[in-house]
Amino acid sequence: MRSLTLLRHAKTETDSATGDDLDRKLTERGRRNAERLGEELRALGLDYDLVLSSPAKRAVETVECLGGFAAAFDEAIYNASPGELMEIVRALPAEAARVMMVGHNPGFERLADMLTHGAVHEMPTCSLAEIHLQVADWKEVEPALGGLGLFIDPKELD
Repeated sequence: MRSLTLLRHAKTETDSATGDDLDRKLTERGRRNAERLGEELRALGLDYDLVLSSPAKRAVETVECLGGFAAAFDEAIYNASPGELMEIVRALPAEAARVMMVGHNPGFERLADMLTHGAVHEMPTCSLAEIHLQVADWKEVEPALGGLGLFIDPKELD
């Protein structure tokens, strides 16, 4: 079995100082939500063989605020469609059975919905969907193959 956790970045500022979308930073609320989510992940004993993140500033800051998770960065996650994200998932290393990906909507929300056959309809900022996949290798991942193991909305953590 494989476990794929999709984490949408936390709440961000509307615009960046540079005007570049990649440079948008987390708001204070976004930082608090990500820190609280990190506490929840540790309380649940969740750990990952690989954390793969978009290189956008808001995704990088989300990972940093979680605390204790080192991430690798993949530019392909930024603005990826569900199909492109599926290809990233299928190319994950075989030795990584539990993977967290940190990125953006609408791609993450649609990928979660596609993998769980409609169990995930909405992913607000800083929400997390853990999807259990009954496959031996990431190459075998197909739509509707996953089951939703855990969904955390930051509003539930207050």
